[in-house]
Amino acid sequence: MRIIAGKYRSRILKSLKGLALRPTSDRLRETLFNVLGPAVAGSRFLDVFAGTGAVGIEALSRGAADVAFLENHAPTAKLIRQNLDSLKITTGYTILAADALAALQKLAARHTPSTPPIDFVFVDPPYAAHVDYARTLDFLATANFLAPTAVVVFEHHHKFQLPESSGQLTRTRLLQQGDASLSFYRSSQIVPSLETLC
Repeated sequence: MRIIAGKYRSRILKSLKGLALRPTSDRLRETLFNVLGPAVAGSRFLDVFAGTGAVGIEALSRGAADVAFLENHAPTAKLIRQNLDSLKITTGYTILAADALAALQKLAARHTPSTPPIDFVFVDPPYAAHVDYARTLDFLATANFLAPTAVVVFEHHHKFQLPESSGQLTRTRLLQQGDASLSFYRSSQIVPSLETLC
């Protein structure tokens, strides 16, 4: 597992042996960031069900100003820190070792009008955890910490269908690559002008 592009390009990230981790593949990460494009630079990025941290670290490599990693499994949260340490990344990130919904609620409670909003959210629960997909999408659909132009992306098995919309979020793009799919959501208030991004 390697970083695709940016400051830490080609650097190797560690995973955990013997656990049912399913890191986002290098190819799928490349597809994701090709879609998100240069807007990642300077952005605030949220990596939910972060696993090894590969997606959030890729965002940092491409110039994201701040990344929050949400990961409930303590050994995996420790692995994220080890991967960051191996790259000598000491600032610009937060690791929340908590249940995804609890961590999202904490972020919402901390958010104030003067807090910079989140520009990108990547959500990658275990493929079989359909309840986690539903509750995370429903929460993000009304989240107070998203920028008006925020992009929310879910990775899921291609046979699992996510809703076309939830609250203020509407799916604008669906990409399939092998067994995986990426569903891109944005605010329904700006959907007519999305052709240039997602």
